[in-house]
Amino acid sequence: MSGTPHSTGKARALSARASGPLQGRADVPGDKSVSHRALILAAMCVGRTTIAGLLEADDVLNTAVAMRALGADVVRAASGTWVMHGVGVGGFAQPDAPLNFGNSGTGCRLSMGAVATTPISVRFDGDASLRRRPMERVLQPLSLFGATWESHETALLPLTLKGARSPIPIEYELPVASAQVKSALLLAALNAPGRTTIVERIPTRDHTERMLHAFGAGIRVEGNAISIVGEVELKPAHIAVPRDPSSAAFPLVAALIVPDSDVTIPGMMLNPGRTGLLTTLCEMGAKIAIENRRTAGGEDVGDVRARFSALKGVEVPPDRAPSMIDEYPILAIAAAFAEGRTTMRGVGELRVKESDRLAAIATGLRAIGVTATETKDSLVVEGRGGDVPGGGSIITDMDHRIAMSFLVAGLAARAVVAVDDATMIATSFPNFETLMKTL
Repeated sequence: MSGTPHSTGKARALSARASGPLQGRADVPGDKSVSHRALILAAMCVGRTTIAGLLEADDVLNTAVAMRALGADVVRAASGTWVMHGVGVGGFAQPDAPLNFGNSGTGCRLSMGAVATTPISVRFDGDASLRRRPMERVLQPLSLFGATWESHETALLPLTLKGARSPIPIEYELPVASAQVKSALLLAALNAPGRTTIVERIPTRDHTERMLHAFGAGIRVEGNAISIVGEVELKPAHIAVPRDPSSAAFPLVAALIVPDSDVTIPGMMLNPGRTGLLTTLCEMGAKIAIENRRTAGGEDVGDVRARFSALKGVEVPPDRAPSMIDEYPILAIAAAFAEGRTTMRGVGELRVKESDRLAAIATGLRAIGVTATETKDSLVVEGRGGDVPGGGSIITDMDHRIAMSFLVAGLAARAVVAVDDATMIATSFPNFETLMKTL
């Protein structure tokens, strides 16, 4: 991979060309979803919480800054462990300035939930990409607790959220499969008296439920219903953050499509709600082995080994989307290098991510010579086996996963693949370029 300054100033173009075999160990960073939740829950308990393996990327660091602004003591020790002293449930202080979450929908929406039942007024903001992302899906159910909000644009950032002075518990069925919305409501419920119940039509990743249990919350999961008792004091904990499967997806797929590659990702999270990509790749014929299964930080982990494979196209069922929603861009790259057609259904949620990811994937694939067709909530990729032309420059639209996915494509395509801007990769995977060069 090689980078060049971009003519517009801060943006930085980056390109990738055909690589020799990728070999070795890919030490991907800590899981982003777990990192956000660890910081927020540590801020909501009384006492000393330590967090090891925290993802130190822009998205997560913005959440750390936000928790400090809300009154928590947040310190990074010389060892790399983060030490926090929280303010307790309902103890957030009025911040002196707006909370800026940069590119992170997770940090922003979960923090909205955390403050929605505390009687303070908080201004939420983010970068140009986050300002386009819909917030009504989380604000509307938070209003049921008694929270209110004000914004110039309908439920878009920047906006001011006013926490409920006398919050009430709620019963709510999620209209869309969203771990962010579910988690925001569970965090809000912590300071509402009585029992709140959230029902999911389709189960989503359960990191919040696991971590609430670790912090001593009164949470119960029965089928698709999650109930939690509010006004319970959380207990400090030690959190070990496992390696992020969404970040691991990039070196993993690179190993599958670059001839003679053999790469291992140690300590990768294997939470059942996050393994949809592994399931799909194995159905495509991927040579993937999981070794040394164990538990870390309340999550299942293992060492995942991926070797170059002859992939074939498959049908990806819509009910798998919640367990791999962030991995569809890199799955599309694997599909491009597979023989035959891959059809991904039920992926309309991709249209409201950091970019319209569905459109960005299809446009990018066509730019590198791969036939791709999108509908409102599906994507069809006509795989070309090992003969992907490459070439051209991909418009990332400030989306880190689009940038990384097409750089991986460049490692196995016939011609160089360039992305127009790689700066946003730092929001989730700051050592991506270095790690891939090392392999």
